[in-house]
Amino acid sequence: MPEADILYDLQPVSHITVGALGVPGKRTFFIQGLQDTIVVSLVAEKEHIIALSRGIFETLERLGLGNLSVSMSEEEMELAEPIDPLFRIGQLGLGYDPATKLLILVAYELPETENPPTVKVVRFWATPEQMLKLARHAMVVVAAGRPLCVLCGRPIDPEGHFCPKRNGHGEKATLT
Repeated sequence: MPEADILYDLQPVSHITVGALGVPGKRTFFIQGLQDTIVVSLVAEKEHIIALSRGIFETLERLGLGNLSVSMSEEEMELAEPIDPLFRIGQLGLGYDPATKLLILVAYELPETENPPTVKVVRFWATPEQMLKLARHAMVVVAAGRPLCVLCGRPIDPEGHFCPKRNGHGEKATLT
């Protein structure tokens, strides 16, 4: 197991969010945390964002905090500049520290080699309310992508897609 090289330990964050840049089908997803003037951005996969959102909801429910009430605006959850990612995420971890009452999101880099001696790590410590906002916003960001085909479940590009459920019959499935 490689040794962890903790680049940032934002305890606590002043803000945490997710976002996507680009057009649907070619978007790049980010997880971003701020602490005072420090802005830490990491590149994520869409699947990371979905799993993170689900994990936050499950963790809050397990902690008895599933009925938290928070309000947020889309502007409040936008990515901050500069968006200069430190690394691409390979794995995420989510935990809770009862002493501080903070959730911790641990992001591990996707290593460039098979057995690296160290792996870059960033830790974001946030309140349950901040994490709930993050989870809700993550669902909005993911939903803003390409719609899914009702037949095969694959994303539909604006120019359409080949749908295996159509068995080669008919035109390409397109958005209507």
